[in-house]
Amino acid sequence: MLITLDFESYYDPKVSLTKMSVMEYIKHPMFKVWGVGIKINDEPTEWYGEDETEAALDDINWEEAFLVCHNTPFDGYLLTQLYGHKPLYYIDTAAMSRGRWPGQTSRLKDVAERCFPDDESMRKGEELINAKGIYDLPPDIEESLAGYCIQDVDLTYAIYNKLWTEFPEVELEVIDLTTRMFCEPKIVVNVEKTQAFLDQARIASTTAIEQSGLDRSTLASNQKFAAWAEEQGLKVPTKTSPTTGKTIPAFGKNDAAFRQWTQQNPEFSHVFAGREAVKSRLNETRAQRFIDSTNAEGCIPAPLRYYAAHTGRFGGTEKINLQNLPRNSELRRVLEAPEGKLMYVADLSNIESRMLAWLAGQDNLLEMYFYGADVYSSFASDLYNRPITKADEIERFVGKTAILGLGYGMGAQKFMATLKSANIDLPFEECNEAVNAYRSKYPAIPALWEQSERILRQTLSMKDGEKFAYQYKCLIAAPSTIMMPNGMGLRYHDLQLISNGKLSYKSGKKTEFTYGGKIAENIIQALARIVICEQMLAIQQLPEFEVVLTVHDEIIAISDDTNPQERMDTMLSVMRTAPTWASDLPLDAEGGWDKCYSK
Repeated sequence: MLITLDFESYYDPKVSLTKMSVMEYIKHPMFKVWGVGIKINDEPTEWYGEDETEAALDDINWEEAFLVCHNTPFDGYLLTQLYGHKPLYYIDTAAMSRGRWPGQTSRLKDVAERCFPDDESMRKGEELINAKGIYDLPPDIEESLAGYCIQDVDLTYAIYNKLWTEFPEVELEVIDLTTRMFCEPKIVVNVEKTQAFLDQARIASTTAIEQSGLDRSTLASNQKFAAWAEEQGLKVPTKTSPTTGKTIPAFGKNDAAFRQWTQQNPEFSHVFAGREAVKSRLNETRAQRFIDSTNAEGCIPAPLRYYAAHTGRFGGTEKINLQNLPRNSELRRVLEAPEGKLMYVADLSNIESRMLAWLAGQDNLLEMYFYGADVYSSFASDLYNRPITKADEIERFVGKTAILGLGYGMGAQKFMATLKSANIDLPFEECNEAVNAYRSKYPAIPALWEQSERILRQTLSMKDGEKFAYQYKCLIAAPSTIMMPNGMGLRYHDLQLISNGKLSYKSGKKTEFTYGGKIAENIIQALARIVICEQMLAIQQLPEFEVVLTVHDEIIAISDDTNPQERMDTMLSVMRTAPTWASDLPLDAEGGWDKCYSK
């Protein structure tokens, strides 16, 4: 049974999804459901007002229902958290749109125009604006809203029927799992620990600002802070603005010049600490959002945006980006498994480097991975002409940076800057030697850059409907697209060969330029993403596990606290198994378990 559904709810300039996360919006005192539009299979869509909504939802057998919405994390979260109904399967047409047209907007209005460009009847209405700020709807406004909602439901149903026939089933399963992790959360927030963390962060921030001796506005303003520095006789670090091209102060915490400046002036370390306290409120805001985002059971949804990137990678959403939660952050430890359960966390080891070696056919690198050699130390040993081990932390880090960074065409200048950002100063000549050594030792990888560009250029001459023009291993050329082994496409919207012979494409409103190394990087990231998604689904299908989150190349699952080593071994076994389309890809993973997300 297919249920297409759309909730309409109160909103005003301050209480809305543009200002709040889904969780904050639903928990707001002013929140209420105005009504819901429901289509059962292909029957006419019906509108149910505020007093009819609950009964209408109760009449549906949700255990057999496939739920279709546009932005299902919102409607599905409402359905599960407010009304207690959990469908058999979640489908999200906004997510499907991002998978089909990555880099383009997935708003219902735009997707409808994209799917039905010649049908003016398939357009989203604007009547919702008439209800803005009206808490109790008068009959005429509700009637207008009902028509608007019915049109949205019908558009969503039509878009689903348009997209699903060519959408890989495995990717629909990924959408279902991603949405389920949000709508049926299992990660418990230890509110007591989170509040203690928040209180400490606020005290530390206030103390650092007071000890700096400067007022908050001077610390916060680049211009005022630069003026203060000049008054002290300090030469302000500068950089070129990427937007205006003008010279501006280099005060970003990731600016190498700023880091060097602070190191050269240790007598002002208290001032720099105060500025950082003012500029960086991330820990405070994130801790507060953890508390504000819990449901009635104390669980927090996993806010993952399906196909957030051109390559299909997940992104953070709902103002809580768990994708950039540092490994050593105390906030990881406030995320816990339910009573009687543990969190099992496993991480794919250097998946991109392994995938790159496999796709390029770089046998000597593949062999090292197959036998479990320390690839970073091995390459560092070549660079330093002496044996390097894990004990040689700086030298091995240089080797690691080379293996993970030079595979996509990075030059000596950028390699030097990358090392410098980690406070390692390697002369340009030595960086250049490292680049040449990498390309000499692994010649099949530069050859893959050329191959990748050749594949994409082949797609330019293809016409719509053509599916096979050029094939390389698991990749197939299609119009402006490199097809992946799971049936999804690495798509380059409006791909063109411009006057200087370079390739360009559109990503949203931006024009991007691409070339061999960058195309190879796109391909590898897309393939690595397929591997981890297939593994997530495989682990989810095991009766003892429930996948609750993924962060980059990491899978987080919840299972019972009995026989944890056996359960961890089961999970690692799945992640060490090569996919069918790359059966000779040597995968490895490591992991551990804890009551909290501590890895």
